[in-house]
Amino acid sequence: MQNAIVSGIAISLICSTVGLFLVLRKFSLFGDALAHSAFGGVALGLFLGFYPLWAAYAVSILSALGLTKIRQKYDISGDAIVAILLSSGIAVGIVLISLSGGFSIDIFSFLFGSVLLVSTENVIMILGLSAAILIILITGYKKFMYITFSEEQAQVSGIPVQKLNYLLIAIAGVTVVTSMQLVGVLLVSALFVIPNVTAMMFKRSFKQTIILSMSFSVFSTVAGILISYPLDIAPSGMVVLLAITLFIGSLIMKSAGMVKTAGIQKKIH
Repeated sequence: MQNAIVSGIAISLICSTVGLFLVLRKFSLFGDALAHSAFGGVALGLFLGFYPLWAAYAVSILSALGLTKIRQKYDISGDAIVAILLSSGIAVGIVLISLSGGFSIDIFSFLFGSVLLVSTENVIMILGLSAAILIILITGYKKFMYITFSEEQAQVSGIPVQKLNYLLIAIAGVTVVTSMQLVGVLLVSALFVIPNVTAMMFKRSFKQTIILSMSFSVFSTVAGILISYPLDIAPSGMVVLLAITLFIGSLIMKSAGMVKTAGIQKKIH
């Protein structure tokens, strides 16, 4: 439980932070596509006898960078690229799993998450990666925000837009694979999207939205793990259900006039 809660908090923080940039760029399903691509990497690792997570990291990052390059070079719409990556990743995974002798317990743990089985070594790795991601995002916070709201103006201002875009996409790939241990391939995008959409209903400033998103994500994760343990149910499902509950509660409050519509695009400083 200690390992699960510590790793869950770290994963929640990076998912909500990275996810906000993706949501504002209208790339909400990008995390889902990378998760399915990472699933192909897990299957490749099991098929070749490698540690599945390392293979997933490699495939996810390469897929993310490749997707971005193809989109820029051939002017293909973002949603079409996401759909292609999503379907190709899961297809490769299914074929390799079939060649490896079918689905196993290891595969199911990656599909649905296995945070209660996270080892101390994995916790250290998760904390290290999470710290590195947060440091990068905090250090380049203003530049990433500028690019998110106006790439053209950022380029004119001398900001290396293309390099930072590749960096953010690579970070998203690492975040997706890391968070697979908490919620699995099938629910990864929920942690990227739901807390951020919920947070955007409350505050107008970018910083306040990030803080709220982190708070919602951490609460959903910790409460989900604590509730699921005595009930002997999958933590991943409970984590996402709590995040959805917070979202529905925010909708109700907004409908009742208790929450003003967020104007995050109007107030970015």
